[in-house]
Amino acid sequence: MVKYQPDPLNRVFAALADPTRRALLARLGEAESPSVSELARPFALSLPAVMKHLDVLSDAGLIARTKTGRRVACRLSAAPMEDAMRWLNTYERFWSARLDRLAAFLEEDDPCPPQQPPNQALPSSGGSTPHPRKSSRPGPIRKK
Repeated sequence: MVKYQPDPLNRVFAALADPTRRALLARLGEAESPSVSELARPFALSLPAVMKHLDVLSDAGLIARTKTGRRVACRLSAAPMEDAMRWLNTYERFWSARLDRLAAFLEEDDPCPPQQPPNQALPSSGGSTPHPRKSSRPGPIRKK
């Protein structure tokens, strides 16, 4: 039987999709190798629930765990995030190029004509001209 191994990038994005796991990663970035219980302390989750989140992060390669006696310490592993950033940067370049083209287009075709200064009067022809009708006159009424 062949065991399907999902793409490592898929595992990284799946792990980062959960706000609790992102918060755990943020805490790991602040502390130097905290224990699992230290990581779990601020969360309103059971220790087994935090362990499951850490398992997902570990499977994605985002953290590394070391056990010394009864203490399990965690540390952040940045390599998988670098791969994710590299993938995201291709789309950043794509959207930057598109937005640059849009800005150039908007700058060359000025949608607003220059306005007259408010203190200057517009030239007048001496009288006002009637505005054209917006619709035609009603047609003849047919009698039955």
